[in-house]
Amino acid sequence: MQTHIVPVGFDYDRLIAPLVRDQLDVDRVILLEGAVGSEANVEYSQNLSQKLEQDFQNLLGATTERVVVADVYDYDAAFEQAYDLINAELDEGREVWVNISAMPRTVSFAFATAAHSVMVEREEDREKIHTYYTAPEKYLETELAEELRRQADLLEDLSGETETPDEVADDRIEGRLDSARELLSEFDERGTTIGAKRVGDGHIAEIPVASFSNVKPFEEVILFKLGEEGVFESVSELAEALASELDEEYTDSFRSKVIYNVDRLGPGGKGYIEQEEHGKSYRTRLSRIGELWVRAHANGEVIEDET
Repeated sequence: MQTHIVPVGFDYDRLIAPLVRDQLDVDRVILLEGAVGSEANVEYSQNLSQKLEQDFQNLLGATTERVVVADVYDYDAAFEQAYDLINAELDEGREVWVNISAMPRTVSFAFATAAHSVMVEREEDREKIHTYYTAPEKYLETELAEELRRQADLLEDLSGETETPDEVADDRIEGRLDSARELLSEFDERGTTIGAKRVGDGHIAEIPVASFSNVKPFEEVILFKLGEEGVFESVSELAEALASELDEEYTDSFRSKVIYNVDRLGPGGKGYIEQEEHGKSYRTRLSRIGELWVRAHANGEVIEDET
């Protein structure tokens, strides 16, 4: 049983053609629809999603589900959504294929990173998780631009050929010609996109790298504690808080146990924790991938007695 998770952007062929051409067995498809952007973009994407839904059913016999991605620029939320979707499909005994060919890069990268994270955590299901990309045979943007140039040339010729000028027709031609020339000028100067959209507090959405190691039970306790409190001014302060929470005596042995696990989770290890030198201590907090791990595992159970 195969489930394909397909983020829908402005592509059609890349999302279904390779599956049809390679004659893959697709049992279930989850189509992700973005709900943020201009009204025209959202409507266009939804129309494509509806067409894909019908064609996945008609051409491949797959059952389909359409799922909304509330904010296609919110990487953290997309990662959490991807993590839950992939785990849910695996729990049902299905093989999961994640197509990252379309939709904004934030969603594609979030789903790719989540797939990798699940692969690390579920070693027994590693062979059931796949992330794939399909290259297009050609891009239409340049062809559309060339066709627009030819249309603009035609409009320019027509505007000077009328022997008995029709003012209304002439004004319409001039209007369309000006619009075409302006659009072509922007395309030649900037390519297929314009500007940089604000995402969160800035204009850059950092893509964290997933860890290549699974998280041990006591490491989970540390990560959740950091997720609750945010920052500890020292590892000793973190150890005291953990001892209190776990109802354990705060001893040198326990403190050493915390230091060892924090080191294992830090920059030189799994990368879930960041440390900043602060006097004689190290201010300790979650890294971006650590924050994502905590967010994705917020409802999970934690075993507290294993190092």
